[in-house]
Amino acid sequence: MAKLKQRLLENKLIKWMRGNEKLALLGSLLKDNIRQYGMFMALIIIMIFFYFVTNGISVRPLNINNIILQNAHIIVLAVGMLFVIVTGNIDLSVGSVAAFVGAMIAIFMRRMDIAWYIATLMGIGIGILAGMWNGFWIAFIKIPAFIVTLGGMLIFRGLTLLVLGGQTIGPLSGGFNRISSGFISDPFGGELHWLTLIAGFIASAFVIFSTIKKRRRRIDFNFEVLPIWVSVLVTSLTLIGINLLTYTLAQHRGLPNVSIILFVVIVIYTFISKKTKIGRHMYAVGGNKNAAELSGVNTRKTLFLAYTNMGMLAAFSGIIYAARLNAATPKAGELFELDAIGSVFIGGASMSGGIGTVGGAVIGALVMGVINNGMSLLGLGIDWQQVVKGLVLLMAVWFDIATKNKR
Repeated sequence: MAKLKQRLLENKLIKWMRGNEKLALLGSLLKDNIRQYGMFMALIIIMIFFYFVTNGISVRPLNINNIILQNAHIIVLAVGMLFVIVTGNIDLSVGSVAAFVGAMIAIFMRRMDIAWYIATLMGIGIGILAGMWNGFWIAFIKIPAFIVTLGGMLIFRGLTLLVLGGQTIGPLSGGFNRISSGFISDPFGGELHWLTLIAGFIASAFVIFSTIKKRRRRIDFNFEVLPIWVSVLVTSLTLIGINLLTYTLAQHRGLPNVSIILFVVIVIYTFISKKTKIGRHMYAVGGNKNAAELSGVNTRKTLFLAYTNMGMLAAFSGIIYAARLNAATPKAGELFELDAIGSVFIGGASMSGGIGTVGGAVIGALVMGVINNGMSLLGLGIDWQQVVKGLVLLMAVWFDIATKNKR
């Protein structure tokens, strides 16, 4: 009888210890993923808040379309800025580069009578050259990135004013304007845009497939994984978000053309960050530059490519913005760099480099965009919008420091 009681006590003790181990593991994994899931939940909470204070106006199909169109250029910039910040650097020139590219495309089309698609390709080439200019001074001459890009901000802003002569050039070609203002036509017709709903179903299937594949790979390599209920909860929330978004868009005019650009950029750069050698090298340089060099990473080439890529995406941003305005203006691109940097930090990137995801940068840009849009619907001026955005950025950086210290 005494032995039986002893065994029961031992079994209870073993179960208690295993339970504590599982709780500790769950706590550790949640802490490691808190930045990834925290801002996603914050975005949902912000949208719910503005839904109530604006009496539902913020989630109407027309307004959701406006949020996408108004923030597409910042999302593209944020993705490029992520790779720069991951290497432990920064780029203050992206807004000026975007403005200069938009100005040159307008001049090519209006003054030189060049076809819009050729002018657009030439604009992308100009952005790549601008990125190479910054990358050369930073990677090979080793001038601090802050100084080089601050100089670039002044140079390209001055060139924008010079080529435009202080005047706005527009309107631009109809084909060019449709990059940001057009919508994908629906071959099925009807009140609902069925092509948009189908796109949502396909995206949902992709999320489910990639989640299962990632979890199985981690199990196969004996890596720690989140409990199944946590994965199911996060995946379910993601699927609900995707399908609510596509259903809302389907009630208006469907997917805007610029959403295709955003989708391609996000997919390509997510692949680069996770599956390619250059992506791993950028994270390695930001994590520990000296260790990366000792491991055989060409840090100069990596930095040069990061800034060249930033110049190219700044050009895409300038194209999207000019197409939406249907004009090139001397004031274009102002504060773009601050919005992009803020989006990356809000999305979970670390100031010291080596940490950050493409998805996080996109969510960070959407957080900034939803806040701007919601405050505009409430009638708050640009002054209060700047104050709130500054506070949100400050809180995001504080959160990064606090969670890093705890780890």
